[in-house]
Amino acid sequence: MHSKPSATWVLVADGARARILARRGRRHTLRAVFDHDFTGPSRVPTRELVSDRAGRESNPARGGVHGMEPATDPHRYEKTRFARRIAHVLDEAASNHAFDRLILIAPPQCMGDLRSALGKETQRLVCGALCKDLTQLSVHELATHLEPVLAVDRAMLG
Repeated sequence: MHSKPSATWVLVADGARARILARRGRRHTLRAVFDHDFTGPSRVPTRELVSDRAGRESNPARGGVHGMEPATDPHRYEKTRFARRIAHVLDEAASNHAFDRLILIAPPQCMGDLRSALGKETQRLVCGALCKDLTQLSVHELATHLEPVLAVDRAMLG
């Protein structure tokens, strides 16, 4: 009986860009899962994220009319929304058994957003994490940074 080779997916993300790579079986070669990277709007100027100027309040005790700060930073909101979008893609793939293990690579804030957005089934498949922004690296350069995590993954494969 021949079982299919196990698949490890590697998500490389920051708050505005993500790519998903895969490695099947014991091969070291990482390949893109999708023919595109995922991108979010968080690199656009705030004026393009916010529909109008902040509201104003009248406060005689403080000496007149003052501008109000938005309750949520628009860039932070977009980064959180982007992480939820990526988590949804991973959750769908996990429910379709597209991968057996998942490695997350993202800066700390993005990592937190991703982890909190992932479904329980997908969270159980996470076998490694690296809190760094490696989105600018080529696939070959990524493999070098991933070597310690992939070594653990290879040990799990037996």
